[in-house]
Amino acid sequence: MEMETALIEAILYLETEPLDEASLSRISGLSKDVVEKGLEKLQERYADAAHGIELVRISGGWAVSPKKELWESLKDRYGKKNDSRLSRAAMETLSIIAYSQPITRGEIEAIRGVSADNMIRLLLERNMIKEVGKKDIPGKPTQYGTTKEFLKLFRLDSIADLPKLDETESDRFELAR
Repeated sequence: MEMETALIEAILYLETEPLDEASLSRISGLSKDVVEKGLEKLQERYADAAHGIELVRISGGWAVSPKKELWESLKDRYGKKNDSRLSRAAMETLSIIAYSQPITRGEIEAIRGVSADNMIRLLLERNMIKEVGKKDIPGKPTQYGTTKEFLKLFRLDSIADLPKLDETESDRFELAR
């Protein structure tokens, strides 16, 4: 089992995108059960404080990543340069979309109180958000939601892993009815 675990570890190290169990099985030639046992062994191994990396579930797949407690020391040198350059307005727009999705441009503007055109364009270019459908109201405005890139940037497995908002914060993300 040690060689199989080492193979899984090497694949995760070499891949740039998180991989699910089925992909790991296909790439390694190992059965899904062996892959799952190997992932468990890697999680146990990396749980030791002597390791600077951990096995994390991001966007439905597995990736080897620096431990969260080390990221502050590492992000200036190893973080994606343009990810850290999202303006306050872009982060505010992104957080409104993340917590309120699916949401239209008009709804974002109603919450922010200012035009969202430039921020939406920027977030679409950076692949942080995407069009997820049309709202069933007159004019059929486009609705936006977050992408896998968003999940990877914030190290989330799913949107359900966003930090919970308290009542005051939650009220801020709701439209006045």
